[in-house]
Amino acid sequence: MTLPTSELATASSVCDLTVVGGTGDLALRKLLPALYQSERRGNLAPGTRVIGGSRHDLDDAGYRAMVREAVHTHVPAHELDETVIERLLDRVRHVVVDADSPEGWDELHGVLKQAESDDVVRVFYLAVAPRLFGPICQRLDDIGVVEPTSRVVLEKPLGTDLASARRINDAVGQVFDEPQIFRIDHYLGKESVQNLLVTRFANTFLEPLWNSRWIDHVQITAAETLGVGERSGYYDTSGALRDMVQNHLLQLLCLVAMEPPTYVGRETVRDEKLKVLQALKPMSPEDVDRDTVRGSYAAGVVDGAEVPAYADELGRPSQTETFVALRAEVQNWRWAGVPFYLRTGKRMDRRTSEIVVVFKAPPHAMFPGSEGATEPNRLHIRVQPDEGMHLHMTVKEPGPGGIRLRPATLDLSYATAFDAVSPEAYERLLLDVLKGNPTLFMRRDEVEAAWAWVEPVLQRWSSLDERPDEYPAGSSGPAAAEALLERDGRTWQETDR
Repeated sequence: MTLPTSELATASSVCDLTVVGGTGDLALRKLLPALYQSERRGNLAPGTRVIGGSRHDLDDAGYRAMVREAVHTHVPAHELDETVIERLLDRVRHVVVDADSPEGWDELHGVLKQAESDDVVRVFYLAVAPRLFGPICQRLDDIGVVEPTSRVVLEKPLGTDLASARRINDAVGQVFDEPQIFRIDHYLGKESVQNLLVTRFANTFLEPLWNSRWIDHVQITAAETLGVGERSGYYDTSGALRDMVQNHLLQLLCLVAMEPPTYVGRETVRDEKLKVLQALKPMSPEDVDRDTVRGSYAAGVVDGAEVPAYADELGRPSQTETFVALRAEVQNWRWAGVPFYLRTGKRMDRRTSEIVVVFKAPPHAMFPGSEGATEPNRLHIRVQPDEGMHLHMTVKEPGPGGIRLRPATLDLSYATAFDAVSPEAYERLLLDVLKGNPTLFMRRDEVEAAWAWVEPVLQRWSSLDERPDEYPAGSSGPAAAEALLERDGRTWQETDR
């Protein structure tokens, strides 16, 4: 049965979505299941096609079999509908292309020219290594399939430092204009992240408190229980700072700290996020030594199972960090003096991504002789899993015989509050690409501003020639991460499991 469509989400234009890297892990695990969900909800325009491009010698039937298996593997069983799968497969084609070879690209040209509509929008999703972004864009230009309405989607990581990011942006920018380039960060497609904007700007009681007068500090955490697994080769050239902080965590920081835009639109939100990145206090070598922590997981126990150390998975010692904690400051009028603590790690004791806004303690004890104590209010925004928000307050425990102060929580769980399942981030973001809405995507100046802030940390770490602190797999990270906050008289806020 086709689910009701959302006018806001439906891609009304007929599109040819070409996924270069169409047989890769990202395409099979995320993109194709997301397209199935869009098909299931009726959000793909009639005539829209999905063209997988890869080096595999597959015909259309072979690729469709691969797509079918991916959907059955990565879509929950209760959401599978064979009729919907067949509708999606009817849209699917495959061409053999290789970024390092001119062979096959003329075939892609021929397939794109077979579009049913003359005004079809061509979208090129580059689900490949970033070093291939420039060469692929040049090949697309060479075969004459890039038009003013075309769009290109770039996956992270966009480079390994500021210079490489600029080289990639320059190469892609020689073919596509900036409004045609969609740099994707799947965190920005999550329901709770987008709801942060609504929470801040559609509720008048909260915005007057959203500043240094009332907020003590902000914590942003992205923790995983998984290790690097089969990604060890990539990960050892990246590390947690490049893989998570430079993009995901800084994007969340921007949404927390940004000024209210005149309206939530295509460029207004990105303009305000850029201002936050530009206002981050630059990291001197002394700041890096004092305000950053890097770790690497040792052997331990996660979810009741013994797991090896990062070095054992890699097969050799490494100076690459699998954990980062750091203290940042936004130097502007709203946030002066408010620290932002960022933390991310693999093989942690829980899987969670969350933002915690900790308000200042009441300035005066109003209840002499009472039992218990007031606690600072905290707003927990759960990004994953179990998306929602929790507002922690101090209340009076019911009963006679005096005042007993107790902490209590106001809970908003999206799963229970709304009679609808939140779409996966990639489903939402793919539809935004097809609609041509860049609001939730990173602009070039954002990406480069983030790299400019992160780069001094990378340079300082590389100059020290030290291995990261070890932490047992299944723990909350190195002891130095706890000390980072304790030095300021604070502690990490852990949501109840």
